[in-house]
Amino acid sequence: MREAEIHDYARQLWEARGAKAVAEAAQKACRFEQKGEDGQAKTWRQIEAALKLMRGPNAS
Repeated sequence: MREAEIHDYARQLWEARGAKAVAEAAQKACRFEQKGEDGQAKTWRQIEAALKLMRGPNAS
């Protein structure tokens, strides 16, 4: 997935799930890591990072 697609997907996920989107992305990445699906896990980690940027620095 290209960077622009990742940010677009992250934005859509943020609009649909709000602050819960970060946790959802992290959980999906973890599931893919456990299954050994490194490509999918990497994509979800990138989505998680994009969501954290959208959330801003003052949120935990």
